[in-house]
Amino acid sequence: MNGARSLLSGLVGAGVDVCFMNPGTSEMHFVQALDAVPDMRGVLALFEGVATGAADGYARITGRPAAVLLHLGPGLANGTANLHNARRAHSPVLCVVGAHATDHVRHDAPLQSDIDAIARGASGWVHTSGTTRALASDAMRAVEATGRGGGQVATLVLPADVSWSDGGRVAPPRPFPVPSPVSIEALDSVAASVGEGTVLLLGGDALSERGLRAASRISRATGTRLVAERFAARMESGAGVPTVDRLAYLAEQVRPQLAGATTLVLAGAPSPVAFFAYPGVESDLVPDGCAVLELADAAQDVVGALEALAGRLASDVDPDLAPLSPVDPEPGPLSVRSLGAAIAVTLPENAIVVDESITSGGGLKALTTAPRHSLLTLTGGAIGQGLPVATGAAVAAPDRPVVTVEADGSALYTIQALWTQAREQLDVTTVVVNNAAYAILRGELARTGAGGADERAQRMLDLTDPTTDFTAVSRGLGVPAERATTSEELVAALRKAHAEPGPHLIEAIVPPVA
Repeated sequence: MNGARSLLSGLVGAGVDVCFMNPGTSEMHFVQALDAVPDMRGVLALFEGVATGAADGYARITGRPAAVLLHLGPGLANGTANLHNARRAHSPVLCVVGAHATDHVRHDAPLQSDIDAIARGASGWVHTSGTTRALASDAMRAVEATGRGGGQVATLVLPADVSWSDGGRVAPPRPFPVPSPVSIEALDSVAASVGEGTVLLLGGDALSERGLRAASRISRATGTRLVAERFAARMESGAGVPTVDRLAYLAEQVRPQLAGATTLVLAGAPSPVAFFAYPGVESDLVPDGCAVLELADAAQDVVGALEALAGRLASDVDPDLAPLSPVDPEPGPLSVRSLGAAIAVTLPENAIVVDESITSGGGLKALTTAPRHSLLTLTGGAIGQGLPVATGAAVAAPDRPVVTVEADGSALYTIQALWTQAREQLDVTTVVVNNAAYAILRGELARTGAGGADERAQRMLDLTDPTTDFTAVSRGLGVPAERATTSEELVAALRKAHAEPGPHLIEAIVPPVA
């Protein structure tokens, strides 16, 4: 068999049976091999950033890698922003990048580039396959590499001649890495330190139901405060799950959250730092005099560690679980607050919520008393993640409704994801929060000390003239759409979308906030 067929057969044998792709000439043998390996599902995206973000969303829901196929260096470059987000999410993603045939490289054709250099910006493992015979084993090493360090991007560069040549063979899968146990010494150190002055900062798998329940027991027994990392790859939330506030985005809001802490315990989360540097503001957000202890990092069994700690400190204590009590939104024109309430009160059971609402996300705190759901957020800060991640999540869990809360500015980065949702008939309801502005940058202009903004500068922060008609764009990409300007209209539109199969878009008009 040729290299491409051996590659696909080996991936399927290793449990990687979905490939999001935006292929080109160098990848045609890979595409043709889909007919010979029907167990590999190919999902076409119209932009590389959609394909990479979808692979991230798929991995967050399944816990195992999807493949993503890209065309040469420029295709990889187009997809790198969402590979950066996947890296920050510790998502296992296998990125296959087609390359020029080996003998063609010396001619320096227009698309020739240093693929390895581009890949290393977001990949923890990069390898160029040199022979057809070695390709399948290279692929197994790549799959295994996606599971290292708690999850990472692994990039396999596939020259066209390695793909088209005969001599390929299927290689056996390699063992997928599992989290390493936390040492007894780390457990002893944390157990001796927790109490009224302790903040337990939760991230990664600590935000699973098991992790949250164990953390809640510890908190109730010891008075330890719980905080979740701001940008969670996946966080269980809603009725029946302990409620944990996320770390604030702005440094000046984080300081009151952590005020009075004498010990900060990191459970699958990094130590908190400001998202950006600001004049006269400390970047390290750990309070002065506060000791920092690490219970577990991303590669370790943080859930097992929390459960062991709860066994020591709270053996007879139950977790504090959120009630099912969403509140109807106030009637009238939409606001950030009523938008969140409308989403909460209409949310289907066991939904997946993808949040890239940026400045309009404050109202989503209402989701803590909504029906049980999984929350996926913007992990790496590279906007344009929401729509692709929702697409991949819907492919991963076709039995679960997906709701995307998407800011208008970031939606325009990867709006092509709607076409893939329409083609695959994915159960995704997208709420585009349209305030016709880069509202976050209006606030940042003041916070950075850059000074005021007159007409020319304000034009760079404004999304009017023209204002995007998201309903028209959505319909043009095959997704039915409507606009909502009041709470009543949004609730009705959400209920209609949840009752019908396939994707839907609702353009929610809200006033700009900073």
